[in-house]
Amino acid sequence: MDIHQILKRLPHRYPMLLVDRVRELEKNVRILTIKNVTINEPFFNGHFPHRPVMPGVLILEAMAQSAALLSFASAELDPGDDTVVYFAGIDSARFKRPVEPGDQLLIEASIDRVKGGIYKYKAKATVDGEIAATAELMCTMRKIA
Repeated sequence: MDIHQILKRLPHRYPMLLVDRVRELEKNVRILTIKNVTINEPFFNGHFPHRPVMPGVLILEAMAQSAALLSFASAELDPGDDTVVYFAGIDSARFKRPVEPGDQLLIEASIDRVKGGIYKYKAKATVDGEIAATAELMCTMRKIA
């Protein structure tokens, strides 16, 4: 899935769109996405000027966007402008290494379970084979008016 297909499925736009490409997708199982981290990202101006590091909350957001793409593909749903995926919870988030400009963040999210419209995922982000972050995410799809 390239950026044009991602833009059709996610409501996020720059600077909040944090998925550049889908490398692998197995419906109802897992997704592997890429986020190319560049020095042009607006958050690097203040986080931190002397040593730019991608904020952990944005790594979690990239995981959630990846999981949303998996949910839409698994449900064979083209969400349009009236459907969004919201966080319902984040558990066991751990950050193992900083993510810096020039890194390519590989994000893998797998469906752990689906119950009552709540999707639970296990997600991890790696850089050069090293774990940068892991988390368990809970999300739900909602129609918006």
